[in-house]
Order: sequence, then C-alpha cells, then structure tokens
Amino acid sequence: MKTSSLITNPGIGIRHVQCVLLFFALLLGFSMRVNISMAIVAMTDSSSDNTFDWSMKIQSVILSSFFWGYVILQVPGGLLADRFGGSILITISIGCNSVISLLLPTAAYYGGWQLVCVCRALQGLTQGFLYPCTHNLISKWVPLEEKSRLSTIIYAGAQLGTAAELMSAGFLAEYWGWPSIFYANGTLGVIWMVLYLLIGAASPQTSRMISEKERLYIQNSLGHVGGHKSFATPWKSLFTSIPFLSLIVVHCGHHWGFWTLMTEMPSYMSQVLGVDIKANGVMSALPYIAMYVLSFPFGFLSDYILAKRWLSATVTRKISNSIGHFGPAIFLIGLAFVPAGNITLAVGLLTMVVGLNAGHYTGYMLVHLDMSPNFAGTMLGITNCIGNLTSIVAPLAAGAIIKDETDAGEWRKVFYLSSCIYIFCNSVYLIFGTSVKQSWNEPMGTDSIENCADGTPDKKTEKAT
Repeated sequence: MKTSSLITNPGIGIRHVQCVLLFFALLLGFSMRVNISMAIVAMTDSSSDNTFDWSMKIQSVILSSFFWGYVILQVPGGLLADRFGGSILITISIGCNSVISLLLPTAAYYGGWQLVCVCRALQGLTQGFLYPCTHNLISKWVPLEEKSRLSTIIYAGAQLGTAAELMSAGFLAEYWGWPSIFYANGTLGVIWMVLYLLIGAASPQTSRMISEKERLYIQNSLGHVGGHKSFATPWKSLFTSIPFLSLIVVHCGHHWGFWTLMTEMPSYMSQVLGVDIKANGVMSALPYIAMYVLSFPFGFLSDYILAKRWLSATVTRKISNSIGHFGPAIFLIGLAFVPAGNITLAVGLLTMVVGLNAGHYTGYMLVHLDMSPNFAGTMLGITNCIGNLTSIVAPLAAGAIIKDETDAGEWRKVFYLSSCIYIFCNSVYLIFGTSVKQSWNEPMGTDSIENCADGTPDKKTEKAT
C-alpha cells in the first residue's frame, strides 16, 4: 500500500515560503545580471556629472564581461549543488553578487572600466550556481502534484527581475544618479540573504519550521517520482551524437540573439531613437514582460497537443522552437527598416522579437529531457556553457560593427547578423534534432537498481545487479 495515499495536502506551508524565496533569488539575480545594460547608458552620458568617456568597444567589453565568469561553473555547478546542497551555494551566489553591486560604483571611480569588468566577471562566476541550485532545491521541496505551477512561479522571477530592473534603473539614475542602481540591487540582495539564512533550508528534513505533516507529504510525494539510476556520463556518446550537437548549435543561436538585444537595446533606444533614460527603461522592459506572459500559452499548448497526441514530441518541440527563433528573425529584419523617429513601431517590433523567444522554453530546452532523462542536467550544463560563450562574443561583435552609435545603418547590420544566426541555428536543429530517447540514456553493463513507484526495488534491475 502506498503510504502517500494516506497523507493529504496540508495546504499552504513552508514549502511555499521556500518557493517565494527562490522566486526572489532569481528576480534579484537577474536584476543584478542586467543592471549594467541600463546603467552604462547613464555612466557614459556626457551631459551629466560623474560619467565616463568609454567608447562603444569598451562598453561592449563591459557588457560581455559578466559571461567570462558565468560560463566557468555551468557544468560543475550542478555537481557542487548535489554534493553540498543548494541552500549554501545559492546564499553564496546572491550574497557575493550583492556585495559586488555595492562596491561596483567605487570600483568604477578608482579602477576604471577594467575593474568594472573584474567585478562583473566575479558576479557571473558566482551566478553560475544560481540555476543548478534552484533545480536542486526544487527537487527537494516541491511535491510532484505541485511541481508545474510552483516551478513556473519560481522561474518567472528571472523575466520579472529583468523587466523590473529595466523599468526602475532609468528612474533611479535620473533622480539619484547611476550609482543608486547598484546600491539598490545590492541592498535588496543583502536583505534577501539575511531572510534566507533565517528561514531558508536545503530540504524539508533540515527545516526547523516545517510541520511533520507537511514534511511527510513532500517526502511521500517525491518518493513516487520513481527510481534514480546513477550512471557514468557517456561523454563520447554525447559528443558524437548529431542530435545533441544540434542542441548546442541552437542554444548558441538563441543566446546570440537574446543577449545582443538584452545588452544593446538601451543604447539603441537612447542613441538612435532618442528616448530619454526614464522612458528607455520602461520601453526596454516591455519585451521581457511579453516574454513572461507568452511563456504560459506556449506551455499550455505544447502540453495540450502532446496530451491529445496530435503531433509527436519531436514535431511539437520543433514548431515551438521555430516560432521562438524564426519569428524573432523576421521581426529583426523589419526592425532594421523602421523609419527614424518612429518609436512606437520600433518598440512594438522589439517586443515581438523578445516576446516570441518564449518559444524556446517548450522548444530546445525540453529536448534535453526528451533525449536523455538520466543526463538532462549534464546536457543542459554543456549546452548552456557553450551557449553562454556566444553571450560573450555577441556584445563584442556589436561593438566592432557599430562605429557610430547614432548611425541607424550600423545598427541595421547588427540586426541582420542576429537574424541570420537565428535562422541558421534553428535550421540545423530542424534537420538534425530529435526528441526520441537516445540509446546512451541507459548505458549497458552499469550496475544500478531502479526503484518502482512505491519506492521498492524493481525485480528486473535487482536481479541484473
């Protein structure tokens, strides 16, 4: 008899408090990740005091420097979270980012753009823990019955953090100067860290506040997920798998387009469209609000299509990903021809470009799990690591192309390049990608015992071992 059937849902509890804390961790993490995109517009405004004479190339180096550190811990981040627990590392991640944000204005004044780059690289390094730790904590705290809705709420923090930062940064810079952007982020991060140290926990077993009823509910629910097999990672099979290599390509294409716009959009609005910094922030946030809103219908439609068996998982993922990549490519070409001064049309097209990117959530992101549930985390770590290398290159490429920030023709070249990369990378995935589970998902000859749904060892695997 399944003990979980005797345990009812205890209602709102400590697990929801943990989810709220994780939501704000992602919100603050992404706020500190993107704040430089708005801040650098004010930091280089020659009409204001306490600004810097940084060329477009130097600005591009600063904008890319976060990813110098970020790519390093993508693969080992998950291993460290599993070994030491997600709560320790996520506290380190937000704590370090907060302290560095508080110090960054001083670093800019006394160390110039070089020290700013060092600060951003360190922030990126410690944020390498953010997603792996969030995954780890969700797997410990969120019951199976609530996983979809609570996980969606948690991960929504990333897009809302981006939008909130872009909207607020312009007002902070306008009324209190650009350093206030970093001081506000750092202060909020420190407050979160104190709260998390007081009420956060790595698991229900280590929480001092959770009730016994809620603890048993979570434990028994997660016990129904099924057994866990421990396999050595099939590195050779991974890197000789054409479908997996196509995932790396499409992940790189997504990061190129997404982070080109993320880092360069405020400058484009300021220099080409002539939008003041307060309106700039609000307008820059609209695309990310659209992306957040569109992620829900994408998820619903994909699940509905698969539940009705209208299309295979492979076709469903490819359609979703094509909307998320071909759509932005088309609107980027349209953006290149927006007449000077037509702010409404430009912002509308930018909103469509970024908003349609939501298709990747139900596109290539889920293909990792489709192809190999046992190695989905490792696969995502690899593709995200390599994909983020393009996040470094994309702002640098934009800086090399744009000699005059006010020249719409040079920005047009940046949009064309991103559009071509979107089309090429998604085409590679359409040709070679698949959601069919791969043979190397369960390497032969590995000793392991798979548990049944009720937690008892499966007889076939028990005998095999």
